[in-house]
Amino acid sequence: MRWQSQTLDADDGALPGLDRAGFVRTVQTPEFEGVTFHEVLCKSALNKMPEDASLPFHWTINPMRGCSHACRYCFARGTHEYLDLDAGNDFDSQIVVKTNIAAVLRKELGKRSWHREPVALGTNTDPYQRAEGRYRLMPGIIRALTDSGTPFSILTKGTLLRRDLPILTLAARQVRVSVAVSIAILDIDLHRSLESGTPAPKARLELVRALADAGFEVNVMVAPIIPYLTDGHAHLDELFGAIATAGAASVVAFPMHLRGSTRGWFLGWLAEAHPALLRRYRQLYGRGAYVTPEYTTWLRGRTQPLLERHGLTRQLPQEPEPRPESPRVADRQLALFA
Repeated sequence: MRWQSQTLDADDGALPGLDRAGFVRTVQTPEFEGVTFHEVLCKSALNKMPEDASLPFHWTINPMRGCSHACRYCFARGTHEYLDLDAGNDFDSQIVVKTNIAAVLRKELGKRSWHREPVALGTNTDPYQRAEGRYRLMPGIIRALTDSGTPFSILTKGTLLRRDLPILTLAARQVRVSVAVSIAILDIDLHRSLESGTPAPKARLELVRALADAGFEVNVMVAPIIPYLTDGHAHLDELFGAIATAGAASVVAFPMHLRGSTRGWFLGWLAEAHPALLRRYRQLYGRGAYVTPEYTTWLRGRTQPLLERHGLTRQLPQEPEPRPESPRVADRQLALFA
């Protein structure tokens, strides 16, 4: 494993890596069988996004690298390769934890140069994956953001967020807090096959209800929509109906991207689970990461009427149109989410 650039006096930005000076220890515990935690000390908690990122936020926080949710389609898998770990099983089981992140964040937010710009959590790996139950990083992060008057958003699949609902409710009285829950699959067998480490869809719908009951306008990310597996009319209608019943305010839905190493990891699963779809996927994605424009248009035509029927539409920033890829740009984008 490469341990460079995670020192206490090094930049924790695009390529954090791990360094012996910042490395604390490696931990394995019976409660997390098959998962190894690498505890590190980070220098920086806030990650600045590039000006041309076409995102509705400019700053992110990622308490961990790697994710035990084990979603086959996760776009962030390639970031693990910067640590000389693989984007497959290592990404699911070798979790890097920034144990001092709340203290570092509070120091950064206290600088005169900080202008209280919105901060996003959950843009790379989930801050409420199972490891948060052990390390309890999020309460300190939420309090630091709130005390500094910094608005923030959280995107998660983790029902562990319910533990922090009291402090999130208090935070929302002082700063703007946006909460989104990711629910892309309703079929339980497909869920177990594609995102085996995540809470069940029913549990995430209950999380939406709890957040709505607490007064939050909950956005649900029905993303990714997986071609030929979760894009059927009946599946989407049932899913959107369940989300609306749970009290969500809106839904954002878009098709699956297969960037970098994620492409091979997902297609390897597809070859075993649904080999008949391989040819159609090669036609749909070609050699790139994105579906054809024709599919995107077709999918929008299917989802929009259903969203309107279930009252789940609102004006939100549209997903930027895919741009021609180059390895250099793709690598930079992956690194910036780390």
